Amino acid sequence: MRAVAAGDAWLDPGVTGRVLAAYRQAAGNGSGGRSPELLTPREQDVLRAIGRGLTNAEIAATLVISEVTVKSHIGRIFTKLQLRDRAAAIVYAFDHGIVVPG
Repeated sequence: MRAVAAGDAWLDPGVTGRVLAAYRQAAGNGSGGRSPELLTPREQDVLRAIGRGLTNAEIAATLVISEVTVKSHIGRIFTKLQLRDRAAAIVYAFDHGIVVPG
């Protein structure tokens, strides 16, 4: 409820697989062409949190860093992995086993 009230989206874990499949089909491959090993350990933590659906504020609180730092990490993740948005990052995280459904 908090995420939705804050303007974020909520996705029922029961439909995650279908949503990912539909997104991949609409976006072409959707999995990104770069290896997750390009990321620093902290960037991997941030990507994992994005994949779990956390907001920037929640990521900052969980990792005990500022929201500005979270945004910086997200920008570098998008650049390094050639991802265009948060949705693509979530699909990437699932496709590369960084996050698993459920």
